[in-house]
Amino acid sequence: MRAVVVRGFGGPEVLELAEVEVPRPGRGQVRVAVAAAGVNPVDAVTRSGVLAQAGLMAPRAVTGVGWDVAGTVDAVGPGVEGFAPGQRVVGLRDRLDVDLGTYAEQVVLDADALAPAPAGATFAQAATLPLNGLTALQALDLLALPAGSTVLVTGAAGAVGGFTVELAALRGLRVAALAGPEDEELVRALGAEWFVPRTVPDVARAVRESVPGGVDGAVDAALLGVRALGAVRGRGAFVAVAAGSAPTALRGIRVANVWITADGPALARLSALAADGRLTLRVADTLPLEKAADAHHRLEAGHLRGRLVLTP
Repeated sequence: MRAVVVRGFGGPEVLELAEVEVPRPGRGQVRVAVAAAGVNPVDAVTRSGVLAQAGLMAPRAVTGVGWDVAGTVDAVGPGVEGFAPGQRVVGLRDRLDVDLGTYAEQVVLDADALAPAPAGATFAQAATLPLNGLTALQALDLLALPAGSTVLVTGAAGAVGGFTVELAALRGLRVAALAGPEDEELVRALGAEWFVPRTVPDVARAVRESVPGGVDGAVDAALLGVRALGAVRGRGAFVAVAAGSAPTALRGIRVANVWITADGPALARLSALAADGRLTLRVADTLPLEKAADAHHRLEAGHLRGRLVLTP
């Protein structure tokens, strides 16, 4: 079968479409025929070698690429319950130290990393949910704010930020959204009460003009770090969504970093919300597997709304 792998770190040109053996599911595992694989920033930093340089993954001769998957079950290993061949599923591959990622025609995942795909969604739409939806969910869990609290979401028009706004509003949180001026209508439709353009020279001051005293917490999807921390009240909470982007815990603020983990039951809940129309699945574009390098060029150029998706 075909899969995209990396044998040496570098730019998008190091993404290699290779012929590899079809993986076999072991005990507690499921093989998925991949219909769609989301293209995420973590894929680019894996490919570039940034994660290896940071000590987050060991050197490997071959590295698989891709975390998000949507497709159909085509084989199950011993001891698997709840999944059967032909079932539409979504899943998350959360390990870096593997030879095969989701940029492939087939992939094997642990059964507890899978969930039923959202009813009514295309495979491309479904593939935008796992990594970004679970990151948003786990970030809000780390904030642990009660209903009625105020929360700043930076990068609110992006994939993680958009899900965070929607999930926060569903929890009864009052959201201040930081995004591009052209995205105000979008983030308000997602559930934001206040809007702050990312072009303001002083993020903290602008947020505090809307929420005097500062917000109770922040999810920093735009990786602003200390610039966003200033918008949080003393003894509030702050969650960064990428490794190394969490600022120093000033003013007694509780600072955490999301270290994403696959979670099938949580993903199933997100899938149900998407099926009900309470989570918005956004696809920027779809490309064939052999255009993975083009997808990475577009990802790194930025200004995408939704995720690029590869369709093996």
